[in-house]
Amino acid sequence: MRVVFAGTPEPAVPALRRLLDSRHEVVAVVTRPDAPAGRGRRLIPSPVRECAEQHGVEVLTPSRASDPEFLRRLSELEPDCCPVVAYGALLRQEALDIPRHGWINLHFSLLPAWRGAAPVPASIRYGDDVTGASTFRIVPDLDAGPVFGVVTEGVASDDTAGSLLDRLAVSGAELLVATLDAIEDGTAHAEPQPADGVTYAPKITSEQAKVDFEMPARAVDRVIRSVTPDPGAWAWLADHRLKLGPVTVVEADSPELRALRPGELLVQRKRVLVGTATDPVRLGEVQAIGKKRMPATDWARGVHIEQGTVLK
Repeated sequence: MRVVFAGTPEPAVPALRRLLDSRHEVVAVVTRPDAPAGRGRRLIPSPVRECAEQHGVEVLTPSRASDPEFLRRLSELEPDCCPVVAYGALLRQEALDIPRHGWINLHFSLLPAWRGAAPVPASIRYGDDVTGASTFRIVPDLDAGPVFGVVTEGVASDDTAGSLLDRLAVSGAELLVATLDAIEDGTAHAEPQPADGVTYAPKITSEQAKVDFEMPARAVDRVIRSVTPDPGAWAWLADHRLKLGPVTVVEADSPELRALRPGELLVQRKRVLVGTATDPVRLGEVQAIGKKRMPATDWARGVHIEQGTVLK
């Protein structure tokens, strides 16, 4: 089939690469416009754009998917199908109507669970043991179209959103190509999503990545892993933000540890602990403002932490 692929961030790149190696012809790629990044706010192309240009594929970067010039060019390309992975923009009906087999989205959850922009962080944050990826036909309602296929993936106790998404991006790429193969062969069958079990996972803001040490230790652990690497967990140390990497739950097996208040820091020779509503957690890597990320023990040696200091 002639396909136009739509995607933007790094997790979409494995699917594009797999499509380029498949029997389908990728005639163009749609991605978000170059975005400012870094201290100089220099415009940076999306990972999908860079991959497409490396393979000599035409790149379309409409500011909106409803732009008349974009719709005209998409019609000229005559795609049979438009596969989508984390494109990041709303597709209106006039765009959905162009490919004869529609737009097929690869979504990183087991639909109807975790519809929305951040399914992988939600799966970790709320303690799912198993997640996966789904391919479905895009309809106007959010992630509500009929499902062609799924793959499952176990959620490890030390998974971050980044590590889990890396695995799903690879297995999901295989699922997406298999779905397109079945559509071309006439063997694909899409099942409507059940009405029960619908949950939503909106985009996580930096403010929502702030750690609340009043929660139980296991919840603190999940929250931090769910926002690693992006947007990154943090807490207030006095009036400064301290970025936090994944933590380890430590059994409160001594009076000293059981006495720790939520957020209270305890610096020991080989570890830095923080109290929670239950057991303490051991800090992994931290990053103070203007500093590089470093092990918490190295950070603690370079700052003066008074007894009773609390992360808030």
